[in-house]
Amino acid sequence: MQRPAVITMTEAAVARAKELMARSQGDVLALRVGVKTGGCSGLMYEVEYAKEKKQFEEEVEIDGVKVFIDPTAIMFLIGAEMDYVTDKFQSTFVFNNPNESDRCGCGESFRVA
Repeated sequence: MQRPAVITMTEAAVARAKELMARSQGDVLALRVGVKTGGCSGLMYEVEYAKEKKQFEEEVEIDGVKVFIDPTAIMFLIGAEMDYVTDKFQSTFVFNNPNESDRCGCGESFRVA
């Protein structure tokens, strides 16, 4: 039995990823999702263009959008959903992550237990 994908994406996230990748400079193969240290809660999500797949990265493909998951981020992202939201102040990718135990007030960083 195959295990579920590390992350899923909403229709809004897929649509925005396709737009961004189509407008990007150079040969973008995928989006890369990772987690870095920072923010008031300790961890921050990181999304960037990927021109190649790095060793040990997990690959998820959703509706034609490839996402490479940094191997050091997998344990923080299992079961997460990537979404794209627009409100009065910003338009951004957000993560609905069941592994989060706390999130800072501004929503920029998170913590896992």
